[in-house]
Amino acid sequence: MDGTKRADIKQGLRVSIVLKKDQRTEKLTEGIVKDILTNSPAHPHGIKVRLESGEIGRVKKILI
Repeated sequence: MDGTKRADIKQGLRVSIVLKKDQRTEKLTEGIVKDILTNSPAHPHGIKVRLESGEIGRVKKILI
C-alpha cells in the first residue's frame, strides 16, 4: 500500500514518510503514526501524519 488513501492509515501503524525538508531527495523516515493530519479521503502525494517522534510528513509506504 502506498499511503495515498486515508482509510488505509491508522494510529499505531508503522510507516515510511517523507519529511518536508527531504521532499527533493525522497529520503524516507520510519516511525509509528500518532496523528493523521489530512482530512480528505485521499491525497496524491500521500496522507500527512505526525509520528510518535513528533516528525510530520507524507506517507510513502505502509510497513508490515
